[in-house]
Amino acid sequence: MRTENQKAWFFVLPVLALVAFNALVPMMTVVNYSVQETFGNNQFFWEGLGWFEQILRSDRFQAALGRQFLFTFLILLIEVPLGIIVALSMPRKGFWVPVCLVLMALPMLIPWNVVGSMWNIFTLPKIGLLGYFLNDVLGINYDMTQQPLSAWITVIIMDVWHWTSLVVLLCYAGLVSIPDAYYQAAKIDGASPWSVFRYIQLPKMKTVLTIAVLLRFMDSFNIYTEPFVLTGGGPGNSTTLLSIDLVKIALGQFDLGPAAAMSLIYFAITLLVSWVFYTLMTKDDAQ
Repeated sequence: MRTENQKAWFFVLPVLALVAFNALVPMMTVVNYSVQETFGNNQFFWEGLGWFEQILRSDRFQAALGRQFLFTFLILLIEVPLGIIVALSMPRKGFWVPVCLVLMALPMLIPWNVVGSMWNIFTLPKIGLLGYFLNDVLGINYDMTQQPLSAWITVIIMDVWHWTSLVVLLCYAGLVSIPDAYYQAAKIDGASPWSVFRYIQLPKMKTVLTIAVLLRFMDSFNIYTEPFVLTGGGPGNSTTLLSIDLVKIALGQFDLGPAAAMSLIYFAITLLVSWVFYTLMTKDDAQ
């Protein structure tokens, strides 16, 4: 009987301890604030579950949560199919492979705050190139600073431009792992392009698609920097996602108790929906 060498865990334990410390200490602080009230001078008063009840019953929280789910739904609806289409269109061999990979990776290398600033300048109706082109050249009434629909469209297009590449690269990695013998057999059998995609390519991409959906859900559901820099949550509260509203409560109003309770609810929703996504997408493999 072969015995496994467990000594490798000694090299991993310091990293695990550091990550656990960096995660547990802030989490304990948030939990502490979520059940107490403070008026400064390091004086705390027991609040219990009052902040959680207040947040869950708040119309402001429910509206921000609805906007957050809508944004995430639209992002997944657009980026996952678009990423698959682009990955299928990329070459598998030759000179253009590294060129395409580099071009796909470039948007993800740009810092989030730079992306928001870049798209803000690009889409402003008076000085932005896109804003000028839509308003003065095409005659379309576009102003993301005043029109909620224009702001939503701009935020979604910005995120699609920034993060579709992640889905593309993951899907491409699944496609290049398919042996050529599969395609040769399909060609001999006279399979249509749809049949090749349905029975050869899509099953091979299932694992990476699961990872792509989970990553894009968690990223889009917790997005903050890009939409905040681009619109600031406006016009009005039309693009105030849950993450932006949380920062406003914590730093703008300095309501630490409600902000801590909201952050824990936010974390629980992200964890629950991610678990549901993972369970549903891996159900067929388990069977």
